[in-house]
Amino acid sequence: MSARYDAIVIGAGQAGPPLAGRLTAAGMKVALVERKLFGGTCVNTGCIPTKALVASAHAAHLARRASEYGVMISGPVAVDMAAVKARKDAISAKSREGVEAWLQNMDGCTIHRGHARFHSPTEVQVGSERLASQRIFINVGGRALVPDLPGIDRISYLTNTTILELDRVPRHLVIVGGSYIGLEFAQMYRRFGSEVTVVEKGPRLVQREDPDVSAAVRQILETEGIAIRLDAECIRFEPRGDEVALGVECRSGEPEVLGSHVLLAVGRQPNTHDLGLGEAGVAVDERGYIQVDDQLRTNVPEIWALGDCNGRGAFTHTAYNDFEIVAANLLDDEPRRVSDRIDAYALYVDPPLGRVGMTEDQARRSGRAIRVGMRPMTRVGRAVEKGETQGFMKIVVDAQSQAILGAAILGVGGDEAIHGVLDMMAAKAPYITLQHAMHIHPTVSELIPTMLGELWPASLSDS
Repeated sequence: MSARYDAIVIGAGQAGPPLAGRLTAAGMKVALVERKLFGGTCVNTGCIPTKALVASAHAAHLARRASEYGVMISGPVAVDMAAVKARKDAISAKSREGVEAWLQNMDGCTIHRGHARFHSPTEVQVGSERLASQRIFINVGGRALVPDLPGIDRISYLTNTTILELDRVPRHLVIVGGSYIGLEFAQMYRRFGSEVTVVEKGPRLVQREDPDVSAAVRQILETEGIAIRLDAECIRFEPRGDEVALGVECRSGEPEVLGSHVLLAVGRQPNTHDLGLGEAGVAVDERGYIQVDDQLRTNVPEIWALGDCNGRGAFTHTAYNDFEIVAANLLDDEPRRVSDRIDAYALYVDPPLGRVGMTEDQARRSGRAIRVGMRPMTRVGRAVEKGETQGFMKIVVDAQSQAILGAAILGVGGDEAIHGVLDMMAAKAPYITLQHAMHIHPTVSELIPTMLGELWPASLSDS
């Protein structure tokens, strides 16, 4: 016999717990199912632990540069990786325990620990228990993609999850994948003291970005001694004693790289393969992502999918926004849609890249007449004062409507300063509104209105 609930939430990631909170507050009896760690990717293997490591790496980097600021440190800077890991683990554990305690003390919420598998469109099996509800919300997240590359079965490799367990600094970390996850680990481990090589199959790093952003990110990494190998046509692996030989066959450079550790950072895949979605009739695409509409409903009535498993975003903030969209439509009679949100994210190399909306290349390909503003961080007073002048800021506007189409801030504070642009875009305000705003000095944000006053003429930017 099934235990009946008003709602079942599968997964305790970024969308599941707050949704359970809203549903129980509305008087519903809710079952929340979690088979492993509360808090999902962000808390356990994503944002929180990795940014804790980034902070430790930044401290080491700044200590090595101390003399540039007139601060003398005697002797070389050393990194105790076990202590770094312990700090990271403590921060993650505190967050995870907070999520779990919140759910345990939530009136109307019953936690079921174990693996959930659909038995029918309205029933879920968890161990020996069968749960039933007319409303089921899937929030199962994703995991690292392990590509089927020659020799991969002959070596030991790391993913973004297993690398977090390292308590020693690798001699030479070879990273396969030149995008967001790979580059963050590349810089942090270089700063911890590893030799680092990034191997990317494509012609440039972070290919989602404009070429000038990719080039600037590459320069930042290479300045710190990170080797970049692009155009790696035939990546293959071979064990060499205690190390791994990685064949790259790039257009230039040595044909192989010898490393002590290999990190695979080539993408993510959804945790939908073992949910029994076929038993419920829930449709997925060719990569396993659950197909949803603009309100995050699946093709099966009263089943929703939120977070990384629906392919509509791969970030903590998109997962949380999924919760907000579902709650608004279901509980508040407030029509909200996924298509209304503006793409925004950050790359947490140092200095960080804050991104919102279209790239310049996307804006050009859209057929619009555009205007572009740019300013190097060498002309941003706050960056100069802090001794952090790498990077630049760029903004793209529609020449006719004056709408802000997108922006990139690669530089100190870029992940924070970008929100002023995002807020203007969300308010659908013309760029002139932001240009006329008086910002605080000395900040990075204060140069955004200045940059908007120096837009290239439309005729020039379209040439």
